[in-house]
Amino acid sequence: MENIVLSNGVKMPVLGYGVYQVEPDECERCVSDAVEAGYRLIDTAQAYCNEEGVGNAVKKSGIKRDEFFIVTKVWISNAGYENAKKSIETSLSKLQTDYIDLLLIHQPFNDYYGTYRAMEEFYEKGLLKSIGVSNFYPDRFMDFSNFVKVKPMVNQMETHIFNQQKKLHEILKENKCQLMSWGPFAEGRNDFFNNTVLKSIGSKYGKTSAQTALRYLIQKNIVVIPKSTHKERMIENINVFDFSLSNDDMAALEKLDTENSLFFSHYDPDFVKFILNYKI
Repeated sequence: MENIVLSNGVKMPVLGYGVYQVEPDECERCVSDAVEAGYRLIDTAQAYCNEEGVGNAVKKSGIKRDEFFIVTKVWISNAGYENAKKSIETSLSKLQTDYIDLLLIHQPFNDYYGTYRAMEEFYEKGLLKSIGVSNFYPDRFMDFSNFVKVKPMVNQMETHIFNQQKKLHEILKENKCQLMSWGPFAEGRNDFFNNTVLKSIGSKYGKTSAQTALRYLIQKNIVVIPKSTHKERMIENINVFDFSLSNDDMAALEKLDTENSLFFSHYDPDFVKFILNYKI
């Protein structure tokens, strides 16, 4: 597995396994399958309600804890200094670990400054190896990163061939913050897996559309966390380090960028109202 190095020197796998929308009673099995397939970065969140499954799978794997890179996120309803501290302790307990490799603020709502102060304290104590944010648009990221003590090391955002986050990526580079992709397959939207450009380029290397899409992001120095509940797909998704896309291939895929989300907008009041009302 290839690694990237975060601004504080922590090594992070460039490809991991995401458990968004993995049912709690299925999570342990899925993560165990992913670990057997070679994944060591596991991405979960308080809002996914499956941290226990991740913790169980990691514990039962028999693999040393320091070989894993576990990511979780503080949800909106746990925001604020005191609430965040309690939620971090809860996440540590559910994950059955003494530390978390990367903790993110899940959404930029409620008292996320208070949340981050709690995260900074846990980071300074060594209970968090790295900290960052998720779903922070360029304007929100710029504002936030200028008023915290420990600069965010990662920003996890919707990033795929149809929404490549070019502007955000440049801003993050300037601030030594790593872009991490959620939804690298856009959850199949926009007929993702049948895209003719992806299929044509992939066929040259004997690779699928999914593998080609992941390889493109990896060559852009973007961390990816594809999700599947099927072990054969997990194996396929991790098998992307034995080929490289040419400059022409990269240029062709870059043209697929629409610069628009296929999921949601923080500028949509109805969406914001919806997630603010989501309690865990």
